[in-house]
Amino acid sequence: MKSVIVYESMFGNTEHIARKVAQGLAEPGSDTVLRDVREVGPADLAASDLLVVGAPTHAFSLSRQSTRDDAVRQGADPSRASFGVREWLDTLDAAFPVAAERPRVAVFDTRVEKVRRLPGSAAKRGARVLRTHGFEVLGRPTSFYVADVKGPVTFGEFDRAREWGARLLQLVQGQPERDAS
Repeated sequence: MKSVIVYESMFGNTEHIARKVAQGLAEPGSDTVLRDVREVGPADLAASDLLVVGAPTHAFSLSRQSTRDDAVRQGADPSRASFGVREWLDTLDAAFPVAAERPRVAVFDTRVEKVRRLPGSAAKRGARVLRTHGFEVLGRPTSFYVADVKGPVTFGEFDRAREWGARLLQLVQGQPERDAS
């Protein structure tokens, strides 16, 4: 099985979560590719069974150039502001011109803990866009929490990300989900 995780990360938090999801997807004989959205290419996506997309929530949605520029003003690496998941999603029809060859997709985001209950998230928006492009989205979009805009990732979220990755692996392989209790 081949899984591809594509992430956008301004302060590193979404990247850290993506790495933990990759650990959950790891099993003997499987191939997991982890790519920054600025670096993912067609060869990375070829013959994939699962595509996992992760992005930070900016202004209750996927980032835009203006929100990435604002993150740079707050201390993010300027090279991370050039391109985001919002723009990348618009390239997927070209990457998967044959609908039958499209992998199943799961979507996550990172968001600030104190706005946990507010509507809107990058994951929800990303899942909606993917569905309109004909992708099957597995489960609900999932949010992982950070203490503040710059982080750090809150306690327990790394474990939850690994467990989420393992559940995704089970779903793609057709195994019933195991009760985590």
